[in-house]
Amino acid sequence: MNQYHKIQTVYLRDPDNNYKTLLEGQFSEPEFEYLKDLTWIFTEKVDGTNIRVAWDGKEVILGGKTNSAQIPVFLVKKLQDLFMVPENIKKFKEKFGEEGEVCLYGEGFGAKIQKGGGNYIKDDVSFTLFDVKIGEIWLKREDVEDIAKYFNIPIVPVIGEGTLSEMVEMARLGFESRWGPFTAEGIVARPRVELKNRMGRRVITKIKHKDF
Repeated sequence: MNQYHKIQTVYLRDPDNNYKTLLEGQFSEPEFEYLKDLTWIFTEKVDGTNIRVAWDGKEVILGGKTNSAQIPVFLVKKLQDLFMVPENIKKFKEKFGEEGEVCLYGEGFGAKIQKGGGNYIKDDVSFTLFDVKIGEIWLKREDVEDIAKYFNIPIVPVIGEGTLSEMVEMARLGFESRWGPFTAEGIVARPRVELKNRMGRRVITKIKHKDF
């Protein structure tokens, strides 16, 4: 079960203050600078814990951000209820068959997860989907939405589109989360068309409101 790749912040961080602030205008990747004026799709960044839900053709396997990461017991119970009850294992079989290397990537969020988890859900936890990979293929947004609907789970919302400078300004000003009347953690942005750089890494970036 592959770990989810790191998402680079759009700008470099300032080494003179222990990387606490951004060097605005100094892009962290050359691809970001080259593509900065094109249209990117913005989704809300959820403040939670990275979760992997894998299907190997026979069973569902749960994982955290890394293979050694510990998932809180109360979140494990929620994930088991969402994905490992017999009717949902049947859904995996019907949707993916014996296809191996299927992984649903999402965020576990809610009460007791991160400092502001209770803003999302006051007295419970849940899982929201943000990516799906089958083999070496990352699925398109519409296909990820289809899988979220199929399993009756939420998906991180699209909150807008625009250039990278527009993304930065949106995060700087802050905007209300789709989960409630509080400021969203930030934005994850990707080009309209899935792209990879010469090293084979996805072109995808992020920015947080607290970066400002």
